[in-house]
Amino acid sequence: MASLSVVIPVYNEAEAVRPSLDRVLDAIGSNAEVIVVYDMLEDTTRPVLEEYAAQDGRVRPALNTIGRGPANAIRFGLEAATAPVAIVTMADDSDDAEQIEQLAQLVRDGAAVAAASRYMKGGEQIGGPFVKRTLSRLAGLSLCYLARVGTHDATNSFKAYSTEFVRGVGVESDRGFEIGIELTAKARRARLPVVEIPTRWSDRPLGESNFQTTKWIPYYLRWWLHAFGPARPIPDAGEE
Repeated sequence: MASLSVVIPVYNEAEAVRPSLDRVLDAIGSNAEVIVVYDMLEDTTRPVLEEYAAQDGRVRPALNTIGRGPANAIRFGLEAATAPVAIVTMADDSDDAEQIEQLAQLVRDGAAVAAASRYMKGGEQIGGPFVKRTLSRLAGLSLCYLARVGTHDATNSFKAYSTEFVRGVGVESDRGFEIGIELTAKARRARLPVVEIPTRWSDRPLGESNFQTTKWIPYYLRWWLHAFGPARPIPDAGEE
């Protein structure tokens, strides 16, 4: 069993994925796995991943069989994770790979969710579409101060999770990148620890983003509202 699982969803990232994997693998230990999930055999990323995996056994290319889209790819990767800690990060080099182990250690120390936060003191967001940036900041800060979810940046996908927690609450998201806010909201409802560290996020240097702001707003709103609900403990194994 691996000590750490890193989950990276990809969609035609042949140009960007190799330098991103270089940085991730430099940042993690030898007993870690990197599960890179693609939706279709025709994905341009697949040949690059297979070549990389032949050189470094920590890389696990994986065909998503749940359904297309980033949420399903991330869900597939989290279900495939063999480690007690799983981290979701992107293939576009927007996240700071050097923070992976720091986030993982926060989960090992007892957090259900450890978030890399652009909007807390010391955090920074560079670039990205104005509407996306503005909505993300508003959602993150309102959840922090009104719902008290434990992080200023619930919408950021760059997070570490206890895989026991994830399997206990389940993942329902099936559209965009809303898993980050879903699992943060569920941890809040379960009254489990959510912690954060400041991060520097910069817009992707290569390729185009697959983020569909207008289309995915309703799915984010669902989990934003969910965070304000009453306590909901995770059932013990075997309970219905």
